[in-house]
Amino acid sequence: MTNLFSLAGKTAVVLGGTSGIGRVLSLGLADAGAEVIASARRADRVKETATEIERRGRKTLRACSDVRDRASLESLLGAVVGEFGRVDILINCAGMIKRAPTLTLPEEDWSEILDTNLTGTLRACQIFGRSMLERGYGRIINIASLNSFVALSEVAAYAASKAGVVSLTRSLAVEWSKRGVTVNAIAPGVFHTEMNANLLDNTPRGRELLLRTPMGRFGRNEELVGAAVYLASDAASFVTGETLVVDGGFLASGVNQ
Repeated sequence: MTNLFSLAGKTAVVLGGTSGIGRVLSLGLADAGAEVIASARRADRVKETATEIERRGRKTLRACSDVRDRASLESLLGAVVGEFGRVDILINCAGMIKRAPTLTLPEEDWSEILDTNLTGTLRACQIFGRSMLERGYGRIINIASLNSFVALSEVAAYAASKAGVVSLTRSLAVEWSKRGVTVNAIAPGVFHTEMNANLLDNTPRGRELLLRTPMGRFGRNEELVGAAVYLASDAASFVTGETLVVDGGFLASGVNQ
């Protein structure tokens, strides 16, 4: 049974894989046996995460990329294939969010968020997916959000982008599954990261998010690893087009008290 969840012999690329949830998933896949390339824009964080992967006895590359730059993704694919021969697993974690009233949200901010979160995911799926389809095997995992399903105040662009990620996941699953490539998504609930710690711990918004979570606490980033390993493994060989929600019961919640 354990072998069903083993990623030994697999090569994984995690975009946005050097901070927050992406970093935890990069290290989690390495712990499950995969060779992992954690790529992002900042060279210092790429180097730091690569060192942590190597400490786990796995191979990696120190390669930067930007999901808004198609050429950088093509270059990353070429480097990984040149070193490892293939990419078996792709996780799309790169993303951005800005809070602002929708009425006055500048179009350039809207476009930047959509271009990063949604079109960036499409770019990566096209570039890495082509290679997977040629081989007849691949596991793609996109990162969605609670915002894919419910609205949170003043983050309309982020919500639209993440709703799009769920729809794109389904569309690619329908197109690619017969050719050996599964496409799924994970929708995290409220998790502590470097970017949101102050908001969660010290604001009314954070207190409301906690109240809406039936488990009565925020998620620990490592609690997303199991979902990623499952979807990347042979245990999920007949699972595609799904969005696995890991949210402590948030979406199930009505009245909690």
